Amino acid sequence: MRSTLAILAALALSATSVFAQTATSPAPKSAGADKPPAASNANAAPKPAASSAAGAPAAVVGVQPPPGYVIGIQDVLDVVVWKEEDMSAEKVVVRPDGRISLPLVNDIDAVGLTVEQLRLKIQEAATKFVQEPEVSVVVKEINSRRVSITGQVAKPGQYPLLSRMTVMDLISMAGGTAEYADKKEIRITRVKNGKSESLLFNLKDFQKGKPKALEQNIELIPGDIVTVP
Repeated sequence: MRSTLAILAALALSATSVFAQTATSPAPKSAGADKPPAASNANAAPKPAASSAAGAPAAVVGVQPPPGYVIGIQDVLDVVVWKEEDMSAEKVVVRPDGRISLPLVNDIDAVGLTVEQLRLKIQEAATKFVQEPEVSVVVKEINSRRVSITGQVAKPGQYPLLSRMTVMDLISMAGGTAEYADKKEIRITRVKNGKSESLLFNLKDFQKGKPKALEQNIELIPGDIVTVP
């Protein structure tokens, strides 16, 4: 009897041990468990959208002409005929005869015209070679609008006139007058209607705020020459 009970107890202990080992063993790995998870599409770089301006002519950057600007000698222009590279030209200089040279359309008068007037003129000439041409004209350099200052100033020379400038503005841009300059006899030489005239500017009285000298501080126009004796 005791032998039978011992056998039953041994069997029960063995079954308990097997059950415990089964419960604590790791679950079998599924196929592909060692592989890292796939990257999320939320972090993927977005694809660039198609440009809405595809086929449009690229913008050409130039200088901003002052109000009332007309094209003058030595000004530099870019002329672009859209989709017609053979008819376009960069850095076209206005010649002393007032004309510019372009491929195919050859010489065109430019001096004295506004940018829009020249654009229309080129567009009309281009119709001989292209149906409904699209032309743009951009001012790259304005060299025709200059004033000069000579004599007893720190930096004599030519200065571009791209906005409103008075005699006093030009003297300041030139670094001011020298120590021994005659501030009472500054002269502005101006060519008007084919005739040369000389205008006085009394800087000494201007600095004192005298009304007459304030009126002498005139606005300069292209071609004016200021002389500081």
